Amino acid sequence: MTGRLYGVGLGPGDPELVTVRTARLIGEADVIAYHAARHGRSIARSIALPYMREGQVEELLLYPLTTETTDHPGGYQGALDDFYADCAERLAAHLDAGRTVVVLAEGDPLFYGSYMHMHKRLAHRYPTEVVPGVTSVSAAAAVLGRPLVERDEVLTVLPGTLPAQVLAERLRDTDSAAVLKLGRTFGKVRDALAEAGRLDDAWYVERATMGAERVAPLKDVDPDGVPYFSLALLASPAERTFVPERPMDEGRGEVAVVGLGPAGRPWLTPEAQEALAAATDLVGYGPYVDRVAPNPRQRRHRTDNRVEAERARHALELARDGARVAVVSSGDPGVFAMASAVLEAAADFPDVPVRVVPGLTAAQAVAARAGAPLGHDYCVLSLSDLLKPWEVVAERLSAAARADLVLAIYNPASRSRTWQVAAARDLLLEHRAPDTPVVIGRDVGGPQESVTVTTLGELDPGQVDMRCLLIIGSSTTRATEGGVVYTPRRYP
Repeated sequence: MTGRLYGVGLGPGDPELVTVRTARLIGEADVIAYHAARHGRSIARSIALPYMREGQVEELLLYPLTTETTDHPGGYQGALDDFYADCAERLAAHLDAGRTVVVLAEGDPLFYGSYMHMHKRLAHRYPTEVVPGVTSVSAAAAVLGRPLVERDEVLTVLPGTLPAQVLAERLRDTDSAAVLKLGRTFGKVRDALAEAGRLDDAWYVERATMGAERVAPLKDVDPDGVPYFSLALLASPAERTFVPERPMDEGRGEVAVVGLGPAGRPWLTPEAQEALAAATDLVGYGPYVDRVAPNPRQRRHRTDNRVEAERARHALELARDGARVAVVSSGDPGVFAMASAVLEAAADFPDVPVRVVPGLTAAQAVAARAGAPLGHDYCVLSLSDLLKPWEVVAERLSAAARADLVLAIYNPASRSRTWQVAAARDLLLEHRAPDTPVVIGRDVGGPQESVTVTTLGELDPGQVDMRCLLIIGSSTTRATEGGVVYTPRRYP
């Protein structure tokens, strides 16, 4: 078995900008290889040092020359070709012995990096993986706090070693540009920027993210002492267009009435998540507001459950003043919830946009847990007589029962309302058989979830509270021995 070769990008210089994968591979490697100039100091090794461990083999790949002349028969390129061939042989010996070899590269391994010369000689012979890194161009833009490109703009990356006229032409015809390999080419690059009419916009970034980092307008930089690890940057032309802060009351205010579903984030739709994320203010019954994860940017307005009209007006007033308000409801806001109250109050706020963001209803959640009891025609009723008299509730129960509709019953009981469940059961038994399947769903989706399947004749009102929803079957609803309840789609 041969070893595996990794070319890993170390980023621009700050060890904290090394990727998690690169750090892990460095720590696991048998052999760490890195290039260095004749002085033997390796920037790559200094970046990787916090992630290296004792006992690793280090292969120093020392360049025979940098910019000086050579008497090699193949000239400068010939000397480098021989050097790369020798380095490849040294690494191949480790790979043939089954060792894992990591070659360090500043920035990204395949972006003007020395690693690529090893890659071209070894990747077709050994299992190889390249791990990308943050480039010096990205680091320079981050240090400057200026965008590189926006929308359809073009970024051109140029080596400073190009002829001056070529540099000027390329700089003149692009939106943004990064010119690397400055050092001795700095004077030529500055002249090319001036010829292209871009000198006043150019920035100089030296050793981005390192301890000796330096940033300055390029036209003010002294050419003497400019190091190789520096670049010239023309940021996006859009960086000069700063967008003024928009006051809150300039067309931003709105009310979104958001359905949170029956419980928890898994029941929340992407549209609802987006509305909650965009909100500046959350308004709602306290326990429902508490279901939304806290965000210190947002103001939270918790109210009692019995002040729907006041809550709706408060939300609309906030939106009129520029706030983006999310009025939250459990389940779907249009089913016994806040959508009606907000839309009713909105008549007095004609300039405030209101939208309703649907949510998964409690009836759907309980039905899904039980099987498919709502598989045919069904009716949704609330047993609460706080907003309508019991006589109306009783009449509608009887009418739905006579029509042989499945019933989904909301608000069946509360601390102050304990008799309605028994009264509703007795009314329904006048039209339904005692063995009609009944589903009691409690806190579905929550930590106290329970689903009980019983019959209409055996329905115990003591099992039912405000956190429950009842589903009363029709004459065709069936309950299996395994507790699955369904209503066939065909009606006899």
